[in-house]
Amino acid sequence: MIGIGKYDKRNCVLRKGISVLTHVEKAKELLKQEYHCSQALTGAFAEDFGFNARNAMKISTCFGSGMHRGGLCGCITAAMLVFGMAFGLYDPQDKELEVYGYKKAEEFYERFFEKMNGKVLCREILGADFSKPEELVRIRQEGLVQKICPHVLEMSIDIIEDILKEQEEDEAYIRLNLADSESTAEMQTVLKRVDKLQKFRKNVHDMLLTSDKKIGFIQFDIKRFKIINDLYGEKFGDEVLFFINDNLKKLCGDRQFFMNLRSDVFIVVTEYETEESLLDFINEIEGMLVSFKDVKIQLTFGVYSVEDKSMEIRQMEDRAAMARKSAKTNVLTNVLFYKEQFKELLYTRKFIEENMNIAVEEKQFKMYLQPKYSISQNKIVGAEALVRWIHPERGMVYPNEFIPVLEENGFIKLVDYYIWEEASRFIKKCADIGIEDCPISVNVSRHHLKDIEFMHVLVEDIKSNRIEKSLLELEITETVNDQQISQMAMQLKADGFTLLMDDFGSGYSSLSMLLETPFDVIKLDKKFMDNMMASEKGKLILEYVVAMAEKLGLGLLAEGVETREQVELLQKIGCDKVQGYYFAKPMPQEEFFELLKKERLAG
Repeated sequence: MIGIGKYDKRNCVLRKGISVLTHVEKAKELLKQEYHCSQALTGAFAEDFGFNARNAMKISTCFGSGMHRGGLCGCITAAMLVFGMAFGLYDPQDKELEVYGYKKAEEFYERFFEKMNGKVLCREILGADFSKPEELVRIRQEGLVQKICPHVLEMSIDIIEDILKEQEEDEAYIRLNLADSESTAEMQTVLKRVDKLQKFRKNVHDMLLTSDKKIGFIQFDIKRFKIINDLYGEKFGDEVLFFINDNLKKLCGDRQFFMNLRSDVFIVVTEYETEESLLDFINEIEGMLVSFKDVKIQLTFGVYSVEDKSMEIRQMEDRAAMARKSAKTNVLTNVLFYKEQFKELLYTRKFIEENMNIAVEEKQFKMYLQPKYSISQNKIVGAEALVRWIHPERGMVYPNEFIPVLEENGFIKLVDYYIWEEASRFIKKCADIGIEDCPISVNVSRHHLKDIEFMHVLVEDIKSNRIEKSLLELEITETVNDQQISQMAMQLKADGFTLLMDDFGSGYSSLSMLLETPFDVIKLDKKFMDNMMASEKGKLILEYVVAMAEKLGLGLLAEGVETREQVELLQKIGCDKVQGYYFAKPMPQEEFFELLKKERLAG
């Protein structure tokens, strides 16, 4: 079931055990109140999925406006909104669920098209055009909306209810055929998530409607969960998540609902009397999840105390998420309550997601280059390609604002492709004036290394610009305990690429990574450098790392070099290549080109 018990055709919506209007009756009633078909259909289903009907109808007005131009029938656009509410089409962090939802939306369109004999435009269905004044008069005089639209609404609702019911039947079929195929297993996982998410939001919605107590949204995740996966493997990481899930089942009562939203992010919604009692409950959660198989687990909590119970559940979840993300950077506490100033984070995220596509199309993303220097020669020996976003109205959007969002929704791949292309063009530009000794390094993340597509992109960039492969270097992170990624890195090495190990010493299993991946150069992380410089013991460790790299035949480059003291120590212990603000900040590629040209072609 999605959202409300069994979805029998024409089944009444059940709330508190009382039979109320069916979806068809709701929609027709709204139509009589002179709401248009898009609003009527959206309003009929909204509350089933924990959405405020009035707010959902306002949104549907924007998407359903095509009918006023004689365009796409409002029932079609409203159905897309219904499936969005049901399956989370708007959630870029849950790709499997999103893909599944889009398939259901496509099914609706195909069935609508068939039942309406190919008529999908408002002017085709009504036989008159809203956008023309003379025909609008006829529509009103003849009452065409009241004559025709109720039938189209009823037919649309039938299709939606059938699709939602089929989802339940799909799950029943899969339970009987668990071993059939890998694709069946994947579908089963998606269906279970659909079911759990909608049941969770429906239960929370009902509690918000009926509870006289305060209600708190508690969202938490595991600190450095990636490191747990790297050190012990993803299978162990999954076991940790099952351990948390099982313990929440034991802890949570009838009026406490929980959900594993994605990866290591969990949410618990609970009634409470006082803030102290809510904190006690959080301490209980933390206390029972201290460790798993002798591995210490540290949690970060974000809490939103509900003030307006009519607010969308997703908005409440977002507020708890904002508090959680703020707690991750707080050194004083691992529990933070939502504050109004966190809204700015939400607005920034919304801005990024709404503008990221056009930013690529209009080339708002710019390649900046940060020089790499040889200390002994005081000479540029390369550069790292970095991305900056310069919006025509907002100005500079900083990487710490947009990169985490783009990494979460997967859009970072397209941005990286753009930067790779820019780096290749820059290398060609240098070669055209005789500069062929300044390699540019670009980032290749885990997102790319799990999909061979990126290799074709790299090769095409190199071929189309006719540049030497050795001049486009690849910086790689997060390769521990992932055989597929290690094999891909091996392939890159075999194909002649130079591989740089980014962020050595930043918290990942760096030594294990050296065993797994054939790196050519180690890049010492800025934080690692800062920590090592803080004591004599640290400086000694740094000296041994440099010696180790030399014995392994690896190049070495220190990042984040900002002081003369760091430069002198690195020179003393044999690390000649550096990158950091002491020498140069990241700069627009045009500025770097002039700097490089001046140095190389002087005299």
